Amino acid sequence: MAEGVPGRAARPARPADDPDPMFDAHPTFAADPSYPADATFAGHPAPVTGPARVTDPDRPEDVADLADIGVAIGIPEPYRTQLQDWRERLGDPNASLIVPHVTLLGPTTVRLTDLPAIEAHLSRAAGPNDPFTIRLAGSGTFRPLSPVVFVALVAGAARCAELAAAVRSGPLDRPLTFAYHPHVTVAHDIPEDGLDNAYEALADYSAQFDVRGFGLYERGADLRWRQLRFFPFGRPGDAPRSAGGGHRAGVGSQE
Repeated sequence: MAEGVPGRAARPARPADDPDPMFDAHPTFAADPSYPADATFAGHPAPVTGPARVTDPDRPEDVADLADIGVAIGIPEPYRTQLQDWRERLGDPNASLIVPHVTLLGPTTVRLTDLPAIEAHLSRAAGPNDPFTIRLAGSGTFRPLSPVVFVALVAGAARCAELAAAVRSGPLDRPLTFAYHPHVTVAHDIPEDGLDNAYEALADYSAQFDVRGFGLYERGADLRWRQLRFFPFGRPGDAPRSAGGGHRAGVGSQE
């Protein structure tokens, strides 16, 4: 699409054999995908109140007692590399900083001393869930509201919304200005012609994979997002593996 049209979602029709009725019925999801916040972990999150607050890009880098975190479903291989390569080819400046993902909680600043409680909360949020399938198909855009092109979820979106609501509660309570719209960003903050190219190039993209949990990510001093811990589904009594006192857990990808 040459221009951003308000209300234009992903171009392919949703497969009739596996619909997400929650997203078909809601006008924001079906006709007006205007969710620019948390688009790539580098977007413009909504202002919040409470102990968890939106990441402030201007806060001093040497604030030792704070951490910038996010929660997301990581995209598994081979699709992770495919989508990462697309971002790089399209010239997205965030390509090397952010792995392909579906956001559940966008960039949020928390105290390091609160991380053990946050991990316990995320473990409880993950535990009662069963694995589910995400199907990606076709491209969509948030233009003109936000300079984002994404790959659309045509199955699994309702489950992502349920997870996001569970994650964004308790110590991570974060009301959103815009309705939650799960997606996988492939281009953000690049020139308009690049966004046009991305929209056209990903029109026929498709992928399908099972989701068995989600990850807690932290932005480092080099601005790269790295996974601190993976929270698997189906373990309601699982205790958090966090080192107490605000120290970092090991970094690794287990999704």
